Amino acid sequence: MLALLPAGLAAQHKARFSRAKPLPSVGEFVRFFDPLTENPVVRLTNPTASSVLPAAANRFVSVRERFLIFSSDRTGRCAPYHVNLRTGFLHQITETDGLEPRSLCLDARERSLYFIDGGELKEASLTKGRPETIAEGITAFSVVAPEAGFFLVRNGKLEQRTGSRRLVLAEDVVSECWARPAGAGCLFARDTSESQREFWYAAGHAPAIRLASGRISDPFWAPDGRSIVFLREVSVADRVLSEIHEVSLANRTERCVTPTSQFASFAPNGDGSVFVGASRSKAQPAIVLLLRSVRREMTLCEHHASQPANVSPAFSPDSRRVYFQSDHQGKPAIYSVNVELLVEPLG
Repeated sequence: MLALLPAGLAAQHKARFSRAKPLPSVGEFVRFFDPLTENPVVRLTNPTASSVLPAAANRFVSVRERFLIFSSDRTGRCAPYHVNLRTGFLHQITETDGLEPRSLCLDARERSLYFIDGGELKEASLTKGRPETIAEGITAFSVVAPEAGFFLVRNGKLEQRTGSRRLVLAEDVVSECWARPAGAGCLFARDTSESQREFWYAAGHAPAIRLASGRISDPFWAPDGRSIVFLREVSVADRVLSEIHEVSLANRTERCVTPTSQFASFAPNGDGSVFVGASRSKAQPAIVLLLRSVRREMTLCEHHASQPANVSPAFSPDSRRVYFQSDHQGKPAIYSVNVELLVEPLG
């Protein structure tokens, strides 16, 4: 069935497009057909200003309330924004002085937004917009749950903060962190050179364990929290290939899940059955779906971004849409592609 999809994909999407409701008159939404695949794509933000998606591992799309969170410098200073995906209405959530654009992350209840502003971890209500400082001197964080606390990177150290309690889990130049599902521990990264890094896992007072090292990027927890998947660059003869690898937390065994068409960035869907990637291929710089079980790829659309690693493709929580960013029409803008005909919806 998958082999038949590419031939009929354009026709199905055109049929859906012809029956679709007009785009909202409010906002900046623009629908067009991708020149390579003829799939309909929606540009959500105007490329006259820079608009940046949060990190793909962060929660930034609400399926229930149908909104998306992003950063933009449209007023001259980078700030967090909220766009209603039904109406196109867009508004600024709060003022910031030194926002880290990719740090935005919704809480589990989708009522508050966490972000790093001038080295401070802050929380802002989506309705009130007044930020409160949670911690200072922060370069990275990961939310467990409001009642369970945070994992924080402060002065190169990984801390777990629960209420007023602080526990240092790791030291030695920690750069990023990702909470394990259910909050049992935390994955973290150490950058050993400009292109080399290590992934480690830490929990409680136990010594941290190294899971992977080398030219690796984009780690994601498996839904059950028993393993991580990530991109690894592999040298073969005179070529550098990009593969998706998985390493088990229990035995630290690493294996290749699937090769890719030169993914520069990627993300899994909610159950880990499908990946979406941004190819760095100069001949075909595209957004690609990859079905894990059969290792089969399908091109969704072109991205033509100047830096493919910054395209940051990600699924919506229900796997019905893919969001990505590209600067091929000017400054970085955010785009959306409907994939519910190709990927089994979740939830």
